[in-house]
Amino acid sequence: MTESGADLRVESAWSGRPFRDFLHLPYRIYENDPNWVAPLLQDVKTMFDRSKHPFHEHSEVEPFVAYRGGTPVGRIVAIHNKNHVAFHEEPVGFFGFFECEDRQETADLLFDTAADWLRERGLEVMRGPASFSTNEEAGLLVEGFDEPPVIMMPYNPPYYAGLIEQAGFETAKNLVALYLVQSQIPEYLLKREQRLAKRLNVTVRYIDMDDFDAELERVREIYNAAWEKNWGFVPMTPAEIQHMANDLKPVLKGDPEQVIIVEDEDGTPVGFALWLKDFNQAIKHAKGRLFPFGLFKILWHSRNIDMARVLTLGLVPEYRGMGIDNLLYLRIFRAAHEMGISQGEFGWVLEDNLPMMRPLEKMGSHVYKRYRLFDRSL
Repeated sequence: MTESGADLRVESAWSGRPFRDFLHLPYRIYENDPNWVAPLLQDVKTMFDRSKHPFHEHSEVEPFVAYRGGTPVGRIVAIHNKNHVAFHEEPVGFFGFFECEDRQETADLLFDTAADWLRERGLEVMRGPASFSTNEEAGLLVEGFDEPPVIMMPYNPPYYAGLIEQAGFETAKNLVALYLVQSQIPEYLLKREQRLAKRLNVTVRYIDMDDFDAELERVREIYNAAWEKNWGFVPMTPAEIQHMANDLKPVLKGDPEQVIIVEDEDGTPVGFALWLKDFNQAIKHAKGRLFPFGLFKILWHSRNIDMARVLTLGLVPEYRGMGIDNLLYLRIFRAAHEMGISQGEFGWVLEDNLPMMRPLEKMGSHVYKRYRLFDRSL
C-alpha cells in the first residue's frame, strides 16, 4: 500500500474489494457522460484472469486502485510487456486502464506507484496508455470528444491529458482515426479494379469459417509480417490471436465478410483486412452487464448498427505499392453497403504514416479523432 497524506492511498487491486472497486470506478467517473460506452464487466474480469488471458503467459501486470478516505477515486495498471522489451530491445514498461478524478495529487500518486513497480523490474521508460498492449486498446483521446467511441477504441474525459502531462509525461506518438460517410464507392476505385484485375494475378476472398483454425494461422502470419516495422508493434502469439478470435468468432459466423484475405497465384496469403460492425452502438445499452437483460438489449439494438470500424489492413512488404489495397477497400465498401452500413471509421493510424493516410483521405475520409501515447523517464 502506498500513501500520500492522511486520506489518500493506493492499494494493489488483484482481488476482493479493491478489484471490485477497480472494475466499477469508471461508472463514477463517467456518470454524466453520454458518450461513454461501458465495457462488458465480464470481459474486463477475463483480462485479469491469469488462467484465461494469454498476455499473462509471457508478461506481468499489477493493478492498483486509489482511495480518498474510503472512496475509490482512481486506478491504474503497471504493465511489464516482456515481448515488447525483447522485440524492440528497449527497456520500456507501460501503464493502462487509467481512470482518475480531476485532482493532480491523485494522478501523481497513481503514476508514481506504477513507476516504482516498473523501475523494480529494470525498466527505464513508462509509456501509455495501453491496455495491455498496442494489439488491444491504446492511446489517450485528445481530440474528438463529441462522438462515442467505436468498437475496441478508447475513450476518456478531456482533463486526462492535463493530468498526464503535469505528471511529467511527454508525447511519444500521435494516432488518428478517420471518418467516412459511405454514400457511394469512389469512381476511381472502380476504374482501378478493372485495371488491377487484368494486371495482378491475385485472389481476394472472405474468410472460410469451415476452416477457421487454419485461416487464423494464415491471418497471424500476415499480421506479424505486414506490421513488423510499424512503431510500437509487437507480434501476437498464437495464443493471443486465438483468444481474440474466440471473441470475434460469434460475430464473424454471421458475417464472414468482415475478414478479407488476399492470396497470390500460388494460393499463399499476402494480405488481409479486418473490419467490424460498431457493436458499441448496441453494447452501450447493456451498461456493462450481459445479465439479466443486457444480452437481449445488445441483440435487439445490433439490428440497427449503421457504422463500422476498419481495424487493420495490410500487405506483406513485397506486395505493397501494387494497388492491392484498393481491392481490399472495394470489398469492404461492397460488403458494408449490403449490411446497411452507411458510415465508417479507419483507425487507429499512426499520424505520420502517410502511405496509409493519403489513400484514406483520397477516398473522402477525414481525421475526426486524435489519440496520444505518452512517455515518462523512470
